[in-house]
Amino acid sequence: MAFLKFNKQELVNLSYSLRREIILANKTGACCNTSIVTCNTRRYHGLLSVPVDAFGGNKYVLLSSLDESLVIGGKQFNLGIHCYGDIYEPRGHKYIVDFGADPVPEIVYKVGEVIFAKSICLAPDKDQVLIRYELRQAPGKVRLLLKPFLGYRDLHSLTHQNPQARTDYREIRQGVAFNMYPGFPDLNLQLSSAKAEFKYNPNWYIGITYSDEMRRGFDCREDLFVPGWFQCEMAPGESIVFSASVEEVAPRGLKARFDKILAERPQVNSFHDQLLLRADVLKRDRGGHKQITAGFSWLYTGLLRETLLALPGLTLYANGDGKEFEEILDNLIADEQERLFSRTTQVEAPLMMASVLQEYIAFGADARKVWKKYGETVRGIVESYGPGRRHEVSLQPNGLLWAQMDRTALSWMNAYINGYPVTERAGYQVETNAFWYNMLCFAIEMERKYTSPRSPFIAQWSPVRDAAGENFQPMFWYERGGYLADYVDNWGQNLDVRPNQLMAVSLPYSPVDDEVASSVMAVIAKELVTRRGIRTLSPRDVKYRGVYEGSQTDRDLAYHQGSTRTFLLKPYIETAFKMNGASFRGKAQWLCEGFYEDLGDHGVGAFSELYDGDPPHQPHGAISYAPSTAALLGIDYIMDQYKEDE
Repeated sequence: MAFLKFNKQELVNLSYSLRREIILANKTGACCNTSIVTCNTRRYHGLLSVPVDAFGGNKYVLLSSLDESLVIGGKQFNLGIHCYGDIYEPRGHKYIVDFGADPVPEIVYKVGEVIFAKSICLAPDKDQVLIRYELRQAPGKVRLLLKPFLGYRDLHSLTHQNPQARTDYREIRQGVAFNMYPGFPDLNLQLSSAKAEFKYNPNWYIGITYSDEMRRGFDCREDLFVPGWFQCEMAPGESIVFSASVEEVAPRGLKARFDKILAERPQVNSFHDQLLLRADVLKRDRGGHKQITAGFSWLYTGLLRETLLALPGLTLYANGDGKEFEEILDNLIADEQERLFSRTTQVEAPLMMASVLQEYIAFGADARKVWKKYGETVRGIVESYGPGRRHEVSLQPNGLLWAQMDRTALSWMNAYINGYPVTERAGYQVETNAFWYNMLCFAIEMERKYTSPRSPFIAQWSPVRDAAGENFQPMFWYERGGYLADYVDNWGQNLDVRPNQLMAVSLPYSPVDDEVASSVMAVIAKELVTRRGIRTLSPRDVKYRGVYEGSQTDRDLAYHQGSTRTFLLKPYIETAFKMNGASFRGKAQWLCEGFYEDLGDHGVGAFSELYDGDPPHQPHGAISYAPSTAALLGIDYIMDQYKEDE
């Protein structure tokens, strides 16, 4: 597709190309992430990063990069590129003439009369990356050299030359295997060509620099072990496939394996197809345990809040798969017992269980069966917020929840600077209490319908629901401004204009009247809505930071103080449709188009975590974010419903 291609002028401009990233991922949790010119700019970059079960399933970079060189007429041309301080050497990007990302990333080089291409794909069901090299045009034979750079370190860390590293290797079929430290899997490097040979020449490359980490003020230099190189002759028209895998494979089948993966890749003919493609790889199935990965490359898998935010979009609205929805939800409940029922610093997250189940029922699930299966979980969550049950949050006599722990951010707005939260929001939080009221209403209704109207649960929690419903609007409504306070503490209402109030008007059970809801939506539309999601703070606020850039402190100050979130756009658009009907469809489409315009600006073909609050709303954060992808799928589904009603 046109938006997934770059021309030579863009590719040779490092200030442009280094800020655009390839991201490949698969069901096992493995990923391949680098820039479009294959120069690593982050510690998270690597051609093969995999979860290591022996280390708790955390992700480790095994193969950091692979440098290619062509020997033509006795002269060597290096196609790789690395940064050392402020020097790039070699500078192989100058030979790149084309890049495309559909169906897989493909980079085309031109060296004199030689045209050489490499295509990168990740095996869908193995911890394996495959790279196909094609000598498309040449006056004669060319010798290909491949130099692997080994990482063998945690995704979030950097490695350095050390005497503990095992630098030896063992021969395997048409390749070699390495294992630098105890507990790690082998890294098997193999080639499809029986003519290839490996030349052992071990060296540490010192001071490789990750420019993106340097720009942010982080530790940015590491040493990588290069054991030698592979070499083989290639004739014009010939192709060779390189494999890096935690398992030894049959090298004769590598070409067929690569072709089969390409043939089975879903066709991308629309932006919706691109959403589906990204949604699929955000669902991990390692060892039969399905989970959602919050984002690539550095966000974790199985996080409570991110999973609940993304689950309906990545399953129901992506493929209509209720069975997959339940499987992932069941695993989440089993894995997150402590946060759901005992303690968490995300006090609103367990309460989101109700809204997720409400979406499932609205999508067509049998409500009786849903309650039979998940009623115990919902009741348990409600009861865990009872008096004396949680240290971080307490139920007050007015039916509302008060959240407070010193120097702790007890909500999704949880950035810290020097150990202090940027937005602590201690007290009555507007979104937490909106989720609380919705949870109470849902649980009581379902219990009455499908358990018993005389249930002790109903008798205990109905007065709390009534009190919460009666006190919510007086507590948060700021009549003069026409919106809801972000939180209320011992000093009164905090009047920051933030998107958290959106939950009070978008959830199935709203604790505010229609007039208040209409006013809240008008304020959000005026001050927070952009073409790249919903701002986290109004630009009129002195704390507003419209650009997410600079040092860690600068970015933490902007993270929830102006930068936008895509996932907030879904509840906003859904509520606007309910208020305006099908006439809102044009505006909804306009609000989403910008995300597709940006598909070549950050993670190529992926949907970013956040954007600048200020135009032109540059993308930032995780380059492929599950809640963003899920929200856009949900919006597509909503727009289709209103299209049918026209």
